[in-house]
Amino acid sequence: MARATPEIPNASMADIAFLLLTFFLVTTTMPNNRGLSIALPPPPEATPPEDIKIQERNMFKIQINSSDALLIEGEPREDISTLKDEIKAFVLNNGRDPSSSDNPEKAIVSFKTDRGTSHKRFIQLLDIIQGAYYDIYAEQAGVTNEKFREAASDLSIPDNRAIYEKGRAGIPLNISIADPTKVGGN
Repeated sequence: MARATPEIPNASMADIAFLLLTFFLVTTTMPNNRGLSIALPPPPEATPPEDIKIQERNMFKIQINSSDALLIEGEPREDISTLKDEIKAFVLNNGRDPSSSDNPEKAIVSFKTDRGTSHKRFIQLLDIIQGAYYDIYAEQAGVTNEKFREAASDLSIPDNRAIYEKGRAGIPLNISIADPTKVGGN
């Protein structure tokens, strides 16, 4: 007499697989990459076009070409060690130097790249520009740059909000990041 081979019941296998999948989806954590903290402008349809005239003296121009070569205020530059101090002096000029900005509210740092610019160079210069503003904010709030950045990261705490508002008072973060041009400037 031949013996029948027992079969494993598989009716509930799909249910078990679904429960395991749900368990792993619920218990898995994803890293929270913060990315760049840049406030994006509103969509074009949200703001009516205006004819805003910006005086040339209120614009601090930084350009990077596709070879990562730097042009600051129309002058080729290799050394960027003094760039942060130059930006701070430009923003805080308050009309003292007639060739520099009228006041911090009108001062704009213009940042333009080519499509071939490396990400590393873009981020390096963006960090310098933002660092200059954070130095200004920290000095105005009477704290260190690190303390100001820490306060800015969590504005739900009243003390952090007070530091942030004191630092930012009267000095907007005016960084204009232009659309990259094609390689070669076209």
